[in-house]
Amino acid sequence: MLETKLAQLQALFQDMEQALIAYSGGVDSTLVAKIAFDVLGDRALAMTAVSPSLLPEELEDAKIQAVQIGITHQIIQTHEMDNPNYTANPVNRCYFCKSELHDTLKPLAQQMGYPYIVDGVNADDLRDYRPGIQAAKERGVRSPLAEVGMTKAEVRQMSQHLGLPWWDKPAQPCLSSRFPYGEEITVAKLQRVGRAEMYLRKLGLQNLRVRSEGDTARIELPPEKIKEFILTTDLQTLVGAFQEFGFVYVTLDLEGYRSGKLNQVLPQVMTSV
Repeated sequence: MLETKLAQLQALFQDMEQALIAYSGGVDSTLVAKIAFDVLGDRALAMTAVSPSLLPEELEDAKIQAVQIGITHQIIQTHEMDNPNYTANPVNRCYFCKSELHDTLKPLAQQMGYPYIVDGVNADDLRDYRPGIQAAKERGVRSPLAEVGMTKAEVRQMSQHLGLPWWDKPAQPCLSSRFPYGEEITVAKLQRVGRAEMYLRKLGLQNLRVRSEGDTARIELPPEKIKEFILTTDLQTLVGAFQEFGFVYVTLDLEGYRSGKLNQVLPQVMTSV
């Protein structure tokens, strides 16, 4: 099955002849970049958008991975934080983010002679609430992984099969996803969350989130790591660090990290709008 889907992806890029990849450095878009480069060589270009919602360490990962793949990699700036429709953080915030991204990429692609822009959307993403997908479709962006029906699990399997060392890299959505819908997003808040998450990762923790609501930080860890975290972490030092970052209160989510938790409130949010 995986070999069939790999062949389909390779054929898809052969038909394109040239492609610009919207490349975040996540496992999905990196697999797309790898296959595109294997097929197209220097006729494939990976482009990463940088804004305050991107963790600096994610940009560094993207650079390193692009070098290992061999694909040409360029960086651009996007300005979704200038759009009040984005910073107001409505339930369709991602629509405005992806609109800004592809309104920036499209003229660049045309100017540079790339007839196609592709992204890393996979088949599982189509079953989740992802308003950014609509923005990309409206602008003619193609999603090769979704087109061949490749799931997230298959993306990881394929990445491992192709020898990509980051095949099990945790998902890392933009920092704006750390805020409840309706709470205004600012650069200072994004930086505060980013610094807090980097602090926890330096303690050796992975697959985590620091959710921000007002002056409160809520730490989400894998459920199996919670007990060890409480017993082995100097909590007073941690709280002091978070307060230096700008938080007043620091809490621990006893349910633990669960993908998609932000969207569990969507039915009631949409009903109240």
